[in-house]
Amino acid sequence: MAKLTTKMRDAIPASKFGMPGERKYPMPDKSHAANAKSRASGAEAKGQISAATKSKIDAKADRVLGVNPAKAGSKQSADGVTHNPLFTTRGPVCSK
Repeated sequence: MAKLTTKMRDAIPASKFGMPGERKYPMPDKSHAANAKSRASGAEAKGQISAATKSKIDAKADRVLGVNPAKAGSKQSADGVTHNPLFTTRGPVCSK
């Protein structure tokens, strides 16, 4: 991850931040987006941000990373329902 100087950070448009109003969680590139997700998880665990704020940061980071969380690890059947192979109505799939 490239280091952001104060001058570089100030030049980033607000739309490139996970929390644009406060200019927190900058995401000018993929490495910063991945870092923002990690830091947001830690901040939520400490009670510094809400789950809703973390969700917004994650969604923006996923867009920067090119990840579609609805499709990651899931399959869509002919009826349009998305099925995740790791979870079933009986709980997580485990092998012994």
